[in-house]
Amino acid sequence: MLTLLADRMKELGTETAFEMLAKAKKLEAEGKEIIHLEIGEPDFPTPSNVIEQGCKSLRAGLTKYTPSAGLLETRQVIADYIGRTRGYTVNPDEVVVTAGGKPIIFYTILAFINPGDEVIYPNPGFPIYESVINFAGGIPVPIPLREENHFRMDIDELKSLISDKTKMLIINSPQNPTGGVLTKEDLQSIAELLADRDIVILSDEIYDNIVYDQDAYSITSFPGMREKTIILNGFSKTYAMTGWRIGYGVMPKEIAVHIAKLVTNSTSCLAGFTQMAAIEALTGDQGEVKRRVEQFRIRRDRIVEGLNEIPGIKCLKPAGTFYVFPNVKQFGMSSSKIADYLLYEAGVATLGGNSFGIYGEGYLRLSYANSLDNIEIALERIKKALNKLKRL
Repeated sequence: MLTLLADRMKELGTETAFEMLAKAKKLEAEGKEIIHLEIGEPDFPTPSNVIEQGCKSLRAGLTKYTPSAGLLETRQVIADYIGRTRGYTVNPDEVVVTAGGKPIIFYTILAFINPGDEVIYPNPGFPIYESVINFAGGIPVPIPLREENHFRMDIDELKSLISDKTKMLIINSPQNPTGGVLTKEDLQSIAELLADRDIVILSDEIYDNIVYDQDAYSITSFPGMREKTIILNGFSKTYAMTGWRIGYGVMPKEIAVHIAKLVTNSTSCLAGFTQMAAIEALTGDQGEVKRRVEQFRIRRDRIVEGLNEIPGIKCLKPAGTFYVFPNVKQFGMSSSKIADYLLYEAGVATLGGNSFGIYGEGYLRLSYANSLDNIEIALERIKKALNKLKRL
């Protein structure tokens, strides 16, 4: 039967995080203790008020089909949130609710990209960008995010990559896997660069609330950008709702109709009780979110300090997300080999930077969505294991 698969299936990539998780789980089943720093998932539970609202909605019978674009009340609350935080008025008809944020990547690229169209995307970056571009027949054009630029886009380099075939630019800020955050000036420059060009922007803002030393801005806040941008956002990271599978896109109303049609043709709709829980997440007390971000800040500071104390590692302090992206080039091994070495030798699960594209080679991604105690143990294990390796 495998020989009957469509050729397009060869173009689909995957997420190495889940492959590393499987390796780690196998070792745990064999009795080895593993510290998990590989998965981009908050270690905190979903806030109790959100869980209660989900349960209440289940008991109230919200288990039927819903509109493909999402319940009106859900879309209104999302519209209010985006409008309040981005500085403009959003109509609920500009919102499409989906089963997590990832479908917005899939639907947007399928809706806009024809075979041969070029898509500029961040590299290192979330691997699904490149995977879906290839799947749709597009041409992925990576823009390097370099350590010396704090893993932000270089605007001059971006300009040099734009061609007559460029159809879309993907922005991710705060950024996975590096923790880099585009400044207001960066986004202003991008807006000016694209102002007179027919290029669609997919702005992945899923980590918008997890920032530390600077604010996170949306390119849609700049003149002329709302009309050409699809915002991707969701609840997984801010509210620890990864398993609830609810995200959304915000876009021009005439585009939302087509994205909703893709929902109809794939997942049909999103469960009503999940949407009610999401409403509670956005409208309920935000104190818990702020406390959790402060915990992430404390962990960030400690893991960066600890990594920089290990000979051969250099680690920038990320401005957002819950990831660090340390430089391990001095060890003269591929990132994936170092990640495997740390898993089997140290019992610490990390990800090789090359899992996020060619420009991630020479780095590791570590998630500090884990307890301070476990981070301390992981740092000691990593130091002990890497001290056994020769450095260039």
